[in-house]
Amino acid sequence: MEPTGDAGLLGVIAAVPQLRTPDETEAFLDSLALDELASMWCALQRVSRRDQVSSVWTLKLYFDHLPHRRPEAALDLVLEVLRTEADKPTVMQLDDKFLPVLLHARDPDLIARIEHEAGHNDRLRWLLGGVHVAPDDPSMSRIAGLADSKAWQADRQAQRTPRAPLDCAGMSVPALARAWVEQYSRSERDQDDNLFAIMDFERDLCEDDPDKLIDLILEILEIEANPVLLSLLAAGPLEDVISAATIDRIEREARSNERFRDLLGGVWYYRASDELKARLDALVGESRW
Repeated sequence: MEPTGDAGLLGVIAAVPQLRTPDETEAFLDSLALDELASMWCALQRVSRRDQVSSVWTLKLYFDHLPHRRPEAALDLVLEVLRTEADKPTVMQLDDKFLPVLLHARDPDLIARIEHEAGHNDRLRWLLGGVHVAPDDPSMSRIAGLADSKAWQADRQAQRTPRAPLDCAGMSVPALARAWVEQYSRSERDQDDNLFAIMDFERDLCEDDPDKLIDLILEILEIEANPVLLSLLAAGPLEDVISAATIDRIEREARSNERFRDLLGGVWYYRASDELKARLDALVGESRW
């Protein structure tokens, strides 16, 4: 795989034909050369949340299933990415779902191969440093002995530390809305502790100042129309803030703001009280997503 910029990598995804079923997806991607498959995996790590349309999710699901379905091929992919991809934040995504699945399957032949490869592969030892290992598992303990956990943790800390940490409590609602959109738009590869700062602040507002959280939701609606982000807004802060204490305001906003009323269609409220359900049903009508 030749090094390319983000535009070139995203072009790899755009070139994939329309794949209608999981069987079509597997047949097409299984037929690709290893370097092409590695290029596609790397490209997917760079796709922002706002750009994760159905075709991207189809590809992501293929890679999520690959370690379960074809573990040896999945390990080949890990080694190819380690060999060819220089960008550490991209490579670190292998430790999100991919490598842990291979290790925790506890296939003795696969574990033996990983041990063998790690014996002469510094980058694999570094990657293994990010995998949680149960102390009472002999084979996994051997893996832990090979792992360069110190180097991994240092790189992980650097990746998660934002250049400009957010002071959410000191920000205006419009500034918070812009920060929310920016942070939630990022791919998992590009997320840092600023996202978690916003998530924590959302929870604080929900408990201590729900009206301000509703203000924030309304402000985000003023500046954002991306359906992926709106689904996160509905299923996250809006769903959390709806309660018996806030339903009066929710009703007022929904009656005067069509976009807010539409956003309620993305909220799951099946656990709400019967009274709250009835009031939300009256607002949402047939507009559930």
